[in-house]
Amino acid sequence: MKRNLLIAFVLMSIPVFAQNIPLRDTISLTINDHNTIFIKAIFNEKDTLNLNFDTGTTELILTNDVLKNRLKAKPTLYSTFYNLKMGKTNYRTKVYDAELAGHETDGRFGWDFFKGKVVELNYDNHSMIVHSELPKYVPLDSKFTTLKMEFWKDLFLVSSEIKQNGIVNTALFLFDTGFDRTVLLDNDLLKEGNFPTNKMEFVKKVIMKGAQGNEIPVITANLKTLKIGKYKFKNIPVQTTTSQKPLRDKNVHLLGNEILKRFNLFLDFQKNVVYLKPNHLFNDKYIDQKKNGI
Repeated sequence: MKRNLLIAFVLMSIPVFAQNIPLRDTISLTINDHNTIFIKAIFNEKDTLNLNFDTGTTELILTNDVLKNRLKAKPTLYSTFYNLKMGKTNYRTKVYDAELAGHETDGRFGWDFFKGKVVELNYDNHSMIVHSELPKYVPLDSKFTTLKMEFWKDLFLVSSEIKQNGIVNTALFLFDTGFDRTVLLDNDLLKEGNFPTNKMEFVKKVIMKGAQGNEIPVITANLKTLKIGKYKFKNIPVQTTTSQKPLRDKNVHLLGNEILKRFNLFLDFQKNVVYLKPNHLFNDKYIDQKKNGI
């Protein structure tokens, strides 16, 4: 009788113990020559799509071409929830439309899929890993630098520093893996900080396109220093625009994936902290640097 009771106690204890084991879901991550990162996901249990993980947005957005021509069943936009399987996990999401998405992708999904979780982007291992909790080794590794998340209208921002000709501005940046260049600077915020944009070396002027296909004139110029946590970047080509702000209702700069890809990172949506550690891409040349020889 005692032996049977012991076995029953052990069997009942196993599920309780298992619940304390940290869980993770590993997904293959691709980054292309345009700094666009994407994974394969199954939408509505029918369609396999390449989707950009865009921390500068929320929910699921598919291009008009995909919505009209690529899906086995046309979804109802804005109001109906659909299944989106990423890795081993099924998520429920509404669907929105856009004219454009990142290069080689069918759409994008936002950070809000992972509320209460921890997301790792590891460019050395080409993987996106969703953790149930932050791995214990991360805070102990001195190569990681940390940034506190600040939220505004369901988007998260981090503080970083720019410097030009002795003038230093510390400001908030939208953390945006969906933007394929280095930094987009907000002119209103630059004026507030008396930042010497006229001292930045001009590189070129081009027309970029927004998600809805709208044209945005952009000036690329050299910034002397960008500091993210304890890491500095020198003489980097950055973008400014006078016709459209990074965010409509707030003066904020934007950190793009041509900078962010240089770190393996953890997005801790439990404690609202970003951990960044340099990876093998840290000293890569910039796209505009390759083209202009700067």
